[in-house]
Amino acid sequence: MSIQFGRWNIEGKPVGEDYLEKVKPAIAPFGPDDGGSYTRAGISILFRAFHTNKESRCEIQPHITESGAILVWDGRLDNRAELIRELRNAALTINSPDVSIVAAAYEAWGTDCFAKLIGDWALSIWGGKSGSLILAKDPIGVRHLYYAMEKDQVTWSTLLDPLVLLAGHSFALNEEYIAGWFSFFPAAHLTPYIGIHSVPPSSFVVIQSGKCSVRRYWDFDPHKRIRYPTDAEYEEHFRAVFGEAVRRRLRSERAILAELSGGMDSSSIVCTADSIIGNGSTDTSRLDTVSYFNDSEPNWNERPYFTIIEKRRGRVGCHIDVALHQQNQFDSNDLQFTATPGSGVRANRQFVKYLSSQETRVVLSGIGGDEVMGGVPTPSPELEDILARAQFRALARRLKLWALEKRKPWVYLLFEAACRFLPPAFTGSHDSKQPPPWLAEAFVKRNRRVLSGYEARIKLFSGLPSFQENILTLDRLRRQLACQVLPAETSFEKRYPYLDRDLLEFIFAIPREQLVRPGQRRSLARRALAGIVPDEILNRKRKASVGRAPVLAFSAERPRLLEISQNMISETLCIVNPKVFWETMRAAMDGQEVSTVRLLRTVGIELWLRNLSKHGVVVGTDRNTGTNPNCSVPTVFSAEKN
Repeated sequence: MSIQFGRWNIEGKPVGEDYLEKVKPAIAPFGPDDGGSYTRAGISILFRAFHTNKESRCEIQPHITESGAILVWDGRLDNRAELIRELRNAALTINSPDVSIVAAAYEAWGTDCFAKLIGDWALSIWGGKSGSLILAKDPIGVRHLYYAMEKDQVTWSTLLDPLVLLAGHSFALNEEYIAGWFSFFPAAHLTPYIGIHSVPPSSFVVIQSGKCSVRRYWDFDPHKRIRYPTDAEYEEHFRAVFGEAVRRRLRSERAILAELSGGMDSSSIVCTADSIIGNGSTDTSRLDTVSYFNDSEPNWNERPYFTIIEKRRGRVGCHIDVALHQQNQFDSNDLQFTATPGSGVRANRQFVKYLSSQETRVVLSGIGGDEVMGGVPTPSPELEDILARAQFRALARRLKLWALEKRKPWVYLLFEAACRFLPPAFTGSHDSKQPPPWLAEAFVKRNRRVLSGYEARIKLFSGLPSFQENILTLDRLRRQLACQVLPAETSFEKRYPYLDRDLLEFIFAIPREQLVRPGQRRSLARRALAGIVPDEILNRKRKASVGRAPVLAFSAERPRLLEISQNMISETLCIVNPKVFWETMRAAMDGQEVSTVRLLRTVGIELWLRNLSKHGVVVGTDRNTGTNPNCSVPTVFSAEKN
């Protein structure tokens, strides 16, 4: 991931050279190849390159367009050939760097070009005909792009840390962001700091004349339908779009590393990539694998499954014992500043060493496969579609089949499907959506919708219920990606074949019964990948979650956790009730069934707040919530000011 950083003093005041000299070392480790800059009255833009393909080595960034706009591109453009043909620009060839193609597209179509850019990317455009600053991000939101706007100044960056540490003024912590960590993840446009925002996926931000607006440039079409008369045609179409999704992410001049868990998602990527590389239809010449295991975890033994793939490939990958990495996971003595709760997690040393030894810069991940391909065997989306169409005979047939499969009364399944059309007040909340009992009552009251995971009911005239469920699932994935921060120990670019835009458009447009059928979880993927992925993988039961390791970690770190629960900054901020938190923690240590994920999230929030305090970042208070005279939202002071 290349790094861009810019500051625009709208009234034309020069950006201080001493300020830029502090920014440069902060961004340099993440862009180790080369750099560029653009400076003019009131504007300074810095760029650090992280090359993954041969074309990018020919680029010059920041890039000056024909109209004089300054464009900075961080991304991978997947539809290069198609855009070159459509643009009919004599200066463009198949060897042109991505930034040149994107610049030509912007000159030809303006902001309408964003919808045509397929891939993972973040883009900034300053000046030119618009006389404004434009910040844009791809539809899935794989890349990061943050911005902080003041009355006469805007600063933006693909890294959050320098926006906080070098701001020279205070920020208040964003309570909604913190609440989001206790549910699934915060909304993708949020950061922990009031005044610093993240560009939303599939959107662009326009800053002009001191005003800021956020506009959506593209979205999935709720009315798009793909219908075939036979299963074989759906399978053929899936193989084509999935193969293309993998091929696009194999664009690299070096060997690529793929995460291989032994599940269907990662195995499908590896097997498909092997076929593509074998045909010589991609730049990379080799695919390595990394697999994680824990032989002490009785419900999570992946070694037999990823070994099957390795035997088929004739190559053994890098194996990492995660049990060794779980030690001291509640240590907060690291002196490195962590801008977000998730950014303090250190990379596995063996993983870092392997990346360095192989000079690998691209890692493939199977995230998204289980979520979008029907990994959860629920009949609700299909039944909701039939209800929305008022196809009552079909509803009766499918209810009978699903009732037999799920061993539940058909009335129960019908009620479950109908509830998605009703407001939550009529149906009640599920226990899984209830906030953790150790959260402070006032905090829960202020953030109840966030703590429920931003759940929403089915809306009429907004597409089929299954389509709306798909968008909600994708939104959860977007929030997850927005919180993923690469560790500082090493630089690499993560790519997600199952989150390819064209693949998602196909999945969202086909009938739900192609994805999930009674007794056939992930039906389409299993049928389409037969003969490509070993049968042992396709037919394995759903992977079990890791349940024993967190309990052992709680027990092993009991003294440390007791110390944390007795001196909690999150108690001072009226977020957590420490007594209830410790009682729940003790129950987890005793092997009782509790929400270990939310317990770990709470510990993570507390350690992050302590990290901010240790770096002189959390000092004093900003505003009273009005619910408790002793509770307030902290002010975050930049280390530069202190």
